[in-house]
Amino acid sequence: MALPQLDPQARSFTRLVNLADARLGAEALSCSDDFFAAKERMLNPEPAIFIPGKYDEHGKWMDGWESRRKRGPGHDWCIVRLARPGRLVGADLDTSYFTGNFPPAAALEACYSETDQIEDSHWQPLLPSVNLAGNQHHYFDLSADRLISHVRVNLYPDGGLARLRLYGLPDPAAVQPDADGCIDLAAALNGGRIVAANNQHFGLASSLLLPGRGLNMGDGWETRRRREPGNDWCVIALAQPGVIERIEVDTCHFRGNFPDRCSLQGALVAGGTDESLVTQSMFWAELLPAQSLQMDHQHYYQSEILAHQAISHVRFNIHPDGGVSRLRLWGRTA
Repeated sequence: MALPQLDPQARSFTRLVNLADARLGAEALSCSDDFFAAKERMLNPEPAIFIPGKYDEHGKWMDGWESRRKRGPGHDWCIVRLARPGRLVGADLDTSYFTGNFPPAAALEACYSETDQIEDSHWQPLLPSVNLAGNQHHYFDLSADRLISHVRVNLYPDGGLARLRLYGLPDPAAVQPDADGCIDLAAALNGGRIVAANNQHFGLASSLLLPGRGLNMGDGWETRRRREPGNDWCVIALAQPGVIERIEVDTCHFRGNFPDRCSLQGALVAGGTDESLVTQSMFWAELLPAQSLQMDHQHYYQSEILAHQAISHVRFNIHPDGGVSRLRLWGRTA
């Protein structure tokens, strides 16, 4: 199992939701050409890989979207429907492992449409043409002044893009409450995000907020074995402030390495930075007292939740360490 990779050069906007994540429902709808590598690979949330000696019927297998060498005028393009309409704050154009076949330049266009039938006149510039280099991440700030549902990636003139990541704020109006009037305030698709985690050695804390149950033991938050006193934790910014009514803690696939217990704290935060919240979170009010956990099991809590006012952030504690697949915090927005 590959260890999760945290890019030390990543910009702060990468803490937001990647609305081009295929796990959340983003889809590559069409493209001018994907002869060498399928456009869908570009939306894979996992880091790109390179497999020496792997070829298919079209040539060298590459982990990303790659068009053939263009021998005429024009450029290649791909249209992506975001997982949910939102306001985009930043982009990562990743050319990992594309060395002699990366595009020298790229641009992004965007539009808002309730269907996938989009006229050329609807596209508006999102990121003007920028230079790209091979085998590296390229981070760009974007303006969040409008709602976007679709993005068109333009490669000049051709080549390969390993990953497209578009970070932003999902449109809260697109969130549909359940029959009880609640939404999952922690869900990434609704705008929940990880602020900080003390350890992510085997699995990223952001996996807690993904839809569905974990695919395997690598699809969850897992810390190293703790050899000192204390416990592991992560801080989560809720999609919207609200009051929590139901909690689900899912240890799917974690059997010999699930935490012994878990607990939750919460607070309504005004001001400060993500970094300052780490210290503050130690003193937040208790939301869910410590609860015993079982292996590979969905745990549901309702009566155990302590009375509280609206909160905007939670601290999820696991005692002393281990792995959790998903965390759901169902509540009413305030």
